[in-house]
Amino acid sequence: MTAEVDLSQAIRAALLTGDARAKVMATRKLVRDWRLGRLPTRFSVAMPDHPEWPEGLEVLPPSQMPKRGRGGSERNRIALWHSLAHIEFVAIDLALDMVGRFGAQQDERFVADFLRVAADEAMHFAIIERHLAQMGARYGDLPVHGGLWQAATDTADDVLARLAIVPMVLEARALDVTPATLERVKAQGDERGTKILARVLDDEIRHVAAGASHFERLCENAGFVPENHWQKLVRERFGARLKPPFNDSARQAAGLPREYYTAIA
Repeated sequence: MTAEVDLSQAIRAALLTGDARAKVMATRKLVRDWRLGRLPTRFSVAMPDHPEWPEGLEVLPPSQMPKRGRGGSERNRIALWHSLAHIEFVAIDLALDMVGRFGAQQDERFVADFLRVAADEAMHFAIIERHLAQMGARYGDLPVHGGLWQAATDTADDVLARLAIVPMVLEARALDVTPATLERVKAQGDERGTKILARVLDDEIRHVAAGASHFERLCENAGFVPENHWQKLVRERFGARLKPPFNDSARQAAGLPREYYTAIA
């Protein structure tokens, strides 16, 4: 008799799926199966050190990435949407790894929250990839950088560090930059792209909020002052400075008040 697949095995399989569309489908399926009770919340296998990405994807260090122009040429538009596709693609893996790596020590709300993030990121990637296709491009046409996954590698030992850096720094940064990108896309007359970015921004506020709420809960359980411990972890684990401008209203809505980040910006 074949043993029943559990949540960690399904997550590991999705992480080790390199084809982009297959990863999206695997992620959606495992989240749906878990919600329907078809995937037991057990953690029997370890997560891989690095997920699989599409064959032939050119991954460069961030410092070697070609500069993207800010104009409205078709080439620059494709470069923008390709970079957004990569962010969302890696975000699928980051959310899955959050559950698979740390879920065994956390409560069911933690598992549910980050599985929802994974499903959101899969949806974001799918709609951005379709938008790219309308421009005659596809994910993998341009180089990408590995900096986002490096943050996962650097925080693989500590759930508080992972929460501090991934949702509360990297995803919070999306709250800062997306409104300006949205206005630029809108000025180009890209109505569909504008709607996509508005949806992504709304979802990212919720993702940052999930990270912040679990970070504060775990800090309080451990006897840490959340604001102080977050600043300590960012200084120790994040390789770059936090740079303004900050979208204070979106950050506040996500449970990340100014007192957290202005002191170390």
